[in-house]
Amino acid sequence: MTRNRAPEPTISEFVDGLRSGNRQLLSKAITLVESSRPEHESMAHAILDSCISPGSSSTIRIGITGAPGAGKSTLIETLGLEIVRQGKRVAVLAIDPSSSRSRGSILGDKSRMEKLSAHSDAFIRPSASSGYLGGTSPRTHETILLCEAAGYEVILVETVGVGQSEIVVNSMVDFILLLILPGSGDDLQGIKRGIMEIADMVAVNKADSGRRTLAEISKADAESALRLLPEKHPGWNRKVMLTSALEDEGISELWSTILHFSETMRNNGVWETQRREQLRLLLYTIVEDRLKREFYSHPAVKGIKHSIENQVLSGSLSPFSGALKLLEAFVGKS
Repeated sequence: MTRNRAPEPTISEFVDGLRSGNRQLLSKAITLVESSRPEHESMAHAILDSCISPGSSSTIRIGITGAPGAGKSTLIETLGLEIVRQGKRVAVLAIDPSSSRSRGSILGDKSRMEKLSAHSDAFIRPSASSGYLGGTSPRTHETILLCEAAGYEVILVETVGVGQSEIVVNSMVDFILLLILPGSGDDLQGIKRGIMEIADMVAVNKADSGRRTLAEISKADAESALRLLPEKHPGWNRKVMLTSALEDEGISELWSTILHFSETMRNNGVWETQRREQLRLLLYTIVEDRLKREFYSHPAVKGIKHSIENQVLSGSLSPFSGALKLLEAFVGKS
């Protein structure tokens, strides 16, 4: 006997459910946003249209980055527990790297954050990066908006790992925390012009009691590196802290610093300006994504793409002329 499947929620049911904090509908809405099916995309955009609110700037969006092994997941769980203890609802968007071969990812952050995931005021959503080079997933910004609509006041975005491409996360969060490990002094020269330029704070993590001296040296190295960089925000001196998620050291101070940053940026007007710029960037990101898909699915482009590619590979046509021919086919030039 075949069971009748429950009908999919309508757009208004999704929106009402999000606004009432329904976690199941939030998860379903994120799945729609991440889907590549046209009917899902249309529905997701309709939901998002109803979710964007001028009042969303009251939330705090925090990007947490660092090399693999820096302890991002453990610190996020400890910080998340501190935040919910202070009466706020927290959403964690944990980005897992996708395999370039299988296109699969582990998506294991819920199992690594057992205490936080069991808390009623916390929501954890692992997402695959899908090969996206921004350190996040292709739909992280849209997912942030959904979480804010569902009443989550603090959004923690865990990126894949440190690298030049991860500066993309700066276009969707308010505060960036860079985690480094004790003994990372030599590595700072390699990353300071990338992620350190956009970091609002650096934490020497895993500064456990047995590695305190080494952590202090790394803290001094990081402070020296930050002094060589231009100011990111007026009125904010970037700090370096020692944290140990394992021993719950420095976590409450970390959260207090983030709150102080939020207050400072709101008072000097940077917060609202940054949020408006993020919406502008999201607008053109969506346009570029749609144009790219329209281009490759265009019948005229599909009709000559294989031939143009073969000509380029054989050397009879330059990549530049080949690209122009494809663009001309797309816009209908003869």
